[in-house]
Amino acid sequence: MQKAKKYDWCDSNLALFGSDTEKQVKKESAESEPAWGGAGEEVGRQIWRINKFKVEHWPKEDYGEFYSGDSYIILNTYKNPDEEDLEYDLHFWIGKYSTQDEYGTAAYKTVELDTLLNDKPVQHREVGGHESALFKSYFAELTIMKGGCDTGFKRVLPEAYIPRLFHVKRNNKRHITMTEVSLKKQNYTDDDVFILDAGLKMYQINGANCSHDEKFGAAQRINVMVGNRGKASKEVLDGAPFGNAAISGYFVDKEKKEKVAAEWGGNKLLKVVVGAGLESIAEGEINKAMFDPTDAFVFDTENKLFVWIGKDASVDERKNALSYAINYLNGTDYPCKAATVVAQGKENAEFNSQF
Repeated sequence: MQKAKKYDWCDSNLALFGSDTEKQVKKESAESEPAWGGAGEEVGRQIWRINKFKVEHWPKEDYGEFYSGDSYIILNTYKNPDEEDLEYDLHFWIGKYSTQDEYGTAAYKTVELDTLLNDKPVQHREVGGHESALFKSYFAELTIMKGGCDTGFKRVLPEAYIPRLFHVKRNNKRHITMTEVSLKKQNYTDDDVFILDAGLKMYQINGANCSHDEKFGAAQRINVMVGNRGKASKEVLDGAPFGNAAISGYFVDKEKKEKVAAEWGGNKLLKVVVGAGLESIAEGEINKAMFDPTDAFVFDTENKLFVWIGKDASVDERKNALSYAINYLNGTDYPCKAATVVAQGKENAEFNSQF
């Protein structure tokens, strides 16, 4: 079940972040937020979900599972080799059907947690179905399911399940993702693996051209699902799902509609100008000499958006840069791009590889 109304998260306006009012209450709010208790105190991952403006701990047994109708905050705490200081990557994840209230709260609370951790985390914006390689690396399997907290979703008995179809796919980094898709014939492809969850009966459908990793990942996941349901059983099918009488009735056949993305026009570099937004600096070939340490910049590449903070950038530039970047993305043909904040002198390998 999905939410009654589909909201377009691309319409979000986060320009108020970094305003005088926001900065005044942020520190006090961070210290008084009960969900932040113990956040970032030891190596590991912590996940929270936004529910009616509130930050709720996400159960550890559900780490790697996200609902497309929700927004989440993910904190990864780690140590570099031979170092004792804790380092952080802080992500907010936006589901395709997440409401403006939810992803606005997630973005705000991410900044709040960043403040609590003394501005040390590297902030990342993630969009469901378009996650960064770093985000995917946190989970052996990444599963995106329909629904969310506003649907009143509760775990139900397997015999009461509404049939669901999951698309199991390996990306170029050999990460396995499992995404719930509609039970439509056009969603099936011989290139990947699918899991048909019918409650007490589950089917693993191996496409003729699927990879060994996809088969293995699907088998692991379906074994967990069967193990959690007592009387449930599984069956493995090698392709041709629509010729199987046991499962063909679950699928519907509707007209396929595709949205073709515009062609990429080349890299862009924009400077953060507080109170005005972003000023275009260069397009096409960008080099590191263009990044002035006294400013903050938005670097738009084909597959990723980087928010670069110069070591001498002003406080307002630092605090407004990410929100300006998100507003900029919402006005492009590529609003689903992940965005990462990098500080001068702490640029990651993904940023450096652009030059």
